[in-house]
Parts: sequence; structure tokens; C-alpha cells
Amino acid sequence: MDRTTSVFVTLVFYNLILVAVGLWARGRNKDVEDFYLGGRGLGPWVAAVSASASSSSAWTLLGVSGAAYAWGLPALWLFPSTVGGFLLNWLWVAPRLQKLAAAERAVTLSEVVAPPSTGRQRNLILRVAALIIVFCFTFYIASQFEAAGKAFESVFDLSKQNAIMIGAGIVLVYTLLGGFWAVSVTDSVQGMLMVVASLALPIVALLAVGGFGALADGLNVIGNAGSPIGAGALVGLFFVLGLFGIGVGYPGQPHVVNRFMALKDDRALRQGRIIALGWAAIVYAGMLLLGLSARVLFADLGDSEQVLFHAANELLPAVISGVMVAAVLSAIMSTADSQLLVAASAISYDWNLAGGKESSGLTNTRATVVVVLILATILALVWRADIFSRVLFAWSAAGSAFGPILIMRLYGRTVSSAATLAAMLTGFGLTVVISLFPDTPGDVAERLVPFFIAIAIAMSGSKGTISEKSG
Repeated sequence: MDRTTSVFVTLVFYNLILVAVGLWARGRNKDVEDFYLGGRGLGPWVAAVSASASSSSAWTLLGVSGAAYAWGLPALWLFPSTVGGFLLNWLWVAPRLQKLAAAERAVTLSEVVAPPSTGRQRNLILRVAALIIVFCFTFYIASQFEAAGKAFESVFDLSKQNAIMIGAGIVLVYTLLGGFWAVSVTDSVQGMLMVVASLALPIVALLAVGGFGALADGLNVIGNAGSPIGAGALVGLFFVLGLFGIGVGYPGQPHVVNRFMALKDDRALRQGRIIALGWAAIVYAGMLLLGLSARVLFADLGDSEQVLFHAANELLPAVISGVMVAAVLSAIMSTADSQLLVAASAISYDWNLAGGKESSGLTNTRATVVVVLILATILALVWRADIFSRVLFAWSAAGSAFGPILIMRLYGRTVSSAATLAAMLTGFGLTVVISLFPDTPGDVAERLVPFFIAIAIAMSGSKGTISEKSG
């Protein structure tokens, strides 16, 4: 069996599993809470691995390995910045949000940010939040389809446009069938595939280099070519701070924190915390090691985000390479489901909640899934950008819009409706505006300035303790 055939066979097998999961999960969806939160019954493995995988995937497998290839050793700062975000979410956000969401019967992050006590402006806040989520996640989903296109390009004689359409169709089928249960279980499968890829391929690449000593020598010979912090101490400081801004954005990601809202109990939380932190350490360390090893092994690849595919093709037997590329490709495609479901819930649930209805029913919810997916597919087809930058733009915009208000609520404070709306619009709007200007080192302005201004606004408009249940 040659490489192309092995990729095709693995793809068919994997995606049949995805559709089967969707059919299984369909029977578990009795109401909207089941569709969006799995009846608040997620165990530790599904919650931890699906939350981790949905926050990473294409960005980690292709973007982080590509950044390590392009930047060299400075990319290692990505490890504490991303794992630090996992620590913040699982140690501080998760236990408080689980209790608060259960107490208030909140189904979406928007409901937590704008609870019924918000007052007359709650409806406006819910609808603004819905629009922000759809905007951010359309970019996010498009980046997953872009990654799928790159994967197909590396294997088949198939245009990226056709590859994007195929990936979008597969994601649509099992997301419509199974809702939250389907995306959580498939994201768990995806997350385990990412662990396999993050262990096997980097080890093979390191052995090809000759071990850690040879890797260090090779990186020293190459020097700082392509490094973003080779222009002085101040630039280096901004670069590092900008990367730590990635960690700051973790609490404001709806597709990640909704797993905390769906946790079954405290035991699931405690065990999930250990699993998630272990997962993050393995996957991020593995992709950084792969990118650095590839920097020594291979000359200029042109597109640094093809590192994983190029390394698999060059270092592994054809059949094994094909299976790994197919597994990673399937994993990349299945990440879009979490973001798609969150974007759909923002319109179908939050928008209708603002209109006085708890939901629009599962039929309209599924219709919303189709519309959002079409928008993301169009964006992926017409707008070209590297995966690393596109994901971090959407990540920063959502993190700065929702993170500051959520932190205030979990800290035990109420935020006035005016401050909630102002913080949300400021965090999101400033991120978009700053992104239009030339990049600062590490995008420090885009990732930190909007967040801290928004949290200052939220803090100034907050007061009191809402209840002991939130803490």
C-alpha cells in the first residue's frame, strides 16, 4: 500500500467513526441543554481531552511546529505561555465556573457574562455577545478548513478549494447529528491522536538529527535567522510578553470553558485537571521539538506550516506516514465542530434568549449550524492568511471581550450592565483596530492592551459579592 492509498483508507475509516459517533449521540439529545452541554454529564477524560483539543489542534500541530521551525529557540516561550493558560483555566476558572453555571442553570458563556440580574440592558448584551462570537469563530473555523486544505495538498492531487469543501461537509454531518455529545467525543478521539503524533514524530525527528546535543549544535550553527527577537532586549521583552498574552486569553474562550460548565461533578473536575495539564505538556513540547528538529534537518520549506507533513513524508515509511497524516488531517477537521457549535449556540440560543425565548428549538439550531459553516467556508476560500496568526487574532478578540467580565464574576463580584457592555465592546473593538496596524513584537499590543483596558472597565463597574456559590 502506497502513501496516498494509506491516507485515503485511514481517512475513510476515521470519518466513518465520526459519523457513527454522531448517530450514537443523536439519541442523547432530548433538549437544548443536552445539545449544548451534554446534560452536564461529562466525565474527566472526555471533558479534559476535548477541551484541550478544541483549544489547540490545527494551531498547535501546524502553527506551533511552524513557529518553532521559523523562529528557532525563541519559540520555546510558547510552552509556558500556553501551558500557563491551561493552569489558569483548570486551577482557577473551572471549579468556580462549574458551580456558578450549575447554580444559575446557564447554558452558554454569554448567560454567565450577562445573568438575569444584569437588568434592562441584558438583551442588548446577549446579542452583542452573539455577534462577537460569530465573528471570532468564523475566523477560527476558517483556519481549521485552511489547515485541512494544506494537508490534502501535501498528499493528494487535489486543490485546496476542493479539500476545504470536503472537510466542511464531513464536519457538518456529525455536528448536526450529535451536537455537544458528538463534538466532545470526537474531540477526545482527536486529542488522543494529537498525543500520538506529538510523541512519535518528534522522537523520530530528534533521532534523525542525532539527539539533543546535535540539535543544540545545529541550532547554534543556523543562529538567529528568522528569529523575531534578534533586534534587541526591548523587542525581546515585548515578544515574550506578547506570547504570554496567549495565556491571558484562555478564560474568555467559549468553546473551552463550556466544557467546565458541562462537568459531571467535582471528581470529574479534579481528574480532568490532571489529564488536561499532562496533555498540554506532551503536545506543546512535542510540536516545539518537531519544529526545532526540522529547522536543522530541512532547508527552507517555503511554508513553515507544512513542517509536520514534510517531516512525516521524509522520516517515516510510506504507509506509516500516510496513516499519521490522515489521522492528523481528520483531527484538524474535527476541531471545527466545537467552534461551530458555540457559534451556532450564540445565535440560536443567546439571541433568542434576548428575545424572551429560552431557545429556538433543535431544528432552528441545526439550521444555524449550516449558516455559520457556510460563512466560515467562504472565508477560508477567499481570504489567505497563515493559521498561526488567524487563530491568535480570533483568540485575542474573544479573550479580551469575555475574559475580563468572566473573571470579575468568578471573583465574586457583580458587574453593572453598562460596564459589562463597555468592557465587552472595548476588549473586542480594540483588538480588531490594533490588528489593522503593523504588528508589534509578539503582537503584544493586540493581545494585552485590549484585555487590561477591558478588565479595568469591568473592575470599575463591579461591586459586592454575588454569592458564596461562585467561589
